[in-house]
Amino acid sequence: MIARMAERVSAACDGASKGNPGPAGWAWVVADGTDTVVRWEAGPLGTATNNVAELTALERLLTATDSSVPLEVRMDSQYAMKAVTTWLPGWKRKGWKTAAGKPVANQDLVMRIDELLTGRSVEFRYVPAHQVDGDPLNDFADRAASQAAVVQEAAGSDLGSPQPPAATAAARPAGARRGASGATAGAASSPQRRGAGKTARTLKAKFPGRCRCGRSYAAGEQIAKNDEGWGHPACRSGAGGTAPAAAGA
Repeated sequence: MIARMAERVSAACDGASKGNPGPAGWAWVVADGTDTVVRWEAGPLGTATNNVAELTALERLLTATDSSVPLEVRMDSQYAMKAVTTWLPGWKRKGWKTAAGKPVANQDLVMRIDELLTGRSVEFRYVPAHQVDGDPLNDFADRAASQAAVVQEAAGSDLGSPQPPAATAAARPAGARRGASGATAGAASSPQRRGAGKTARTLKAKFPGRCRCGRSYAAGEQIAKNDEGWGHPACRSGAGGTAPAAAGA
């Protein structure tokens, strides 16, 4: 009798950092066949970057799931996904160095994830973040990670925790998207130049934070999304800043 292969399990993971670096948290969710969350977990990271939070969320998800069951992982972090699906083989060949010869950022986490992926069937699926009618699993993980970053406490279905609070409709108008800084981008966002012929939206920060350049920004200051979170528009990749992704490619 031929054993039937277990059905693929759908899951999602996400990380959040309020300041990047700042108070950070991670979360993962596992769903049934109807995309209804049946298990979830979230936890604090103290002060960490968004990239560390994203990778930690994936590491915790892989650790908490059965390696013999095929897994679909939905993520909104292109950095974390590319790190473990695109750049990782090259990093290993180069002795855990980037194409520029520098040590791989967050190497311990990447190596642990590589170990957890070995010998198991995992399909990664990118889903855009903070979309109206977006992916429900990613939205749940996003809210749980954000809450863990703010309160710095563990939560989850095994702990009997209530589900993370839904975003307030008034705070997220139709078409808006919310970033890790807590700011909301909507129709009032102003376009800024981003490289040749490209534009990117900026928005007013709801909370103070720190840019990738090391300088801080104040609540109410115009900020823009970069590869590591939020910061000064001039520090975005292609506009005066160099993304870590470029070093790892």
